[in-house]
Amino acid sequence: MKYAQGEITIDTSEQSIYEITQEINRWLEQQSAQQALLTTFIKHTSASLFIQENASSDVLHDIKNFFKKLVPEDPNLYQHTIEGKDDMPAHLKSLLTQVSLTIPVRNSQLELGTWQGVFLFEHRIQKQKRKIHLTLIGK
Repeated sequence: MKYAQGEITIDTSEQSIYEITQEINRWLEQQSAQQALLTTFIKHTSASLFIQENASSDVLHDIKNFFKKLVPEDPNLYQHTIEGKDDMPAHLKSLLTQVSLTIPVRNSQLELGTWQGVFLFEHRIQKQKRKIHLTLIGK
């Protein structure tokens, strides 16, 4: 049985969507797991993780626009604005998405579909350092 834990740090430059598939696969290659499950967990309340199409940037553009309409950044709508006008909307976007993912691993690579990638969804306007905890269980 193989068990490993680690962490990757992603520097975000703005409110956007960042593909992190390669960073995770690099960590997996160091673990040499043949068959396993990987759990990813972002250690923040204003960013999230998801799996989505990575072949067309239009998909990510549409996702960002959808969330801008769904969760407006109007400080008059929220009581919690201590860290800025994007603070509470960032928490709501995180609530509506995911902070953890469980993904199968084969031959030290994520077992994703042809058009799938793993993404960090940064909900804050300012640049951030995001920590993602990784737990691998398998052989």
